[in-house]
Formats: sequence, C-alpha cells, structure tokens
Amino acid sequence: MNIKETLRSKRLYKSRDNKMITGVCGGVAEYLDLDPTIIRLVWTILCAVAGSGILCYIVASLIIPDRTDDENDFGKEVR
Repeated sequence: MNIKETLRSKRLYKSRDNKMITGVCGGVAEYLDLDPTIIRLVWTILCAVAGSGILCYIVASLIIPDRTDDENDFGKEVR
C-alpha cells in the first residue's frame, strides 16, 4: 500500500483512549501519529493567543464522529 492509499483510507475520529474532554485532540493526535500532549499544548496556545481555538474545538467536537466498535484505525468495518 502506498502513501496515497493510506491517506485516503485513514479517517479522523474522536479518541476513546486519549480523551480529556471530548477526545478531539486525542483523535487528531492519533490521525497524525503524534503524542496527544503536543496537540493539546498547541491547541491551548492557539486558544490563549488567537482566542478562536475554543470555537474551533467546539465545532470539531460536533463535526468529528465517534469511533464505532465495528471500525478499525482505517475506518473500515472489522469482520
């Protein structure tokens, strides 16, 4: 599988394991394969500096779906 196929099959979900509030930062970290603490720090800095980070977080928590039990890390159903 090449990189284009991997990126097309990868889906963004809210995290169940790295959840602090709604799992948005944990989900973004899982999607980007980064430490969730780094994403949380960046998000906190954006909230403090720009102020729009809070609104973006609320919108993201409403838009990004929860991972269901029948989906694996690539968004495909597990059989």
